[in-house]
Amino acid sequence: MSEKEQLIQGLSDAGCSTKTAERISRLCEAGSYDEALHQMKVQRCTLVEQMHESQRKVDRMDFLIRDQEKQVRKLRKRGQGS
Repeated sequence: MSEKEQLIQGLSDAGCSTKTAERISRLCEAGSYDEALHQMKVQRCTLVEQMHESQRKVDRMDFLIRDQEKQVRKLRKRGQGS
């Protein structure tokens, strides 16, 4: 696998679209390393935002689970007291 193919594959594995991976590869081939690095950092920021959004969803699910567990405990407690 060529260096270009490795870069494109690595970017793809990291979640970049084929179009974005090829654009970054072309920038590197043209010697525009600063711009290529900038585009890679932009993609990284996007990944971090997606990670944070996923974490918010996990946190919300954890809240809902705890809330439902509390409701179940209350219902069971009432059922035992009757």
